[in-house]
Amino acid sequence: MTDPAVSLDVRARALLDFERDWAAHQGEKEAAIRSRFGVSAARYYQLLGRVVDHPAAAAYDPLTVKRLLRRRDERERRRAARALGDRTGR
Repeated sequence: MTDPAVSLDVRARALLDFERDWAAHQGEKEAAIRSRFGVSAARYYQLLGRVVDHPAAAAYDPLTVKRLLRRRDERERRRAARALGDRTGR
């Protein structure tokens, strides 16, 4: 049986590894993203969002993926609550 994490490419694993160690980059994360991956922070988060949706990502780094999915779900809940509040005139 093959390891499901093997289906993640090198870049996807690097994104998860980088995000796992996010505290090491606190305050300088955007510069570290540009330096390490050669992309803007916005593009990094787009790529990371795709990676965490890949089933092999959870096999590779379950704690990091769960944390990122929880954060994304919370942002979506806040966004939906704001939109609902706007529609009700609050």
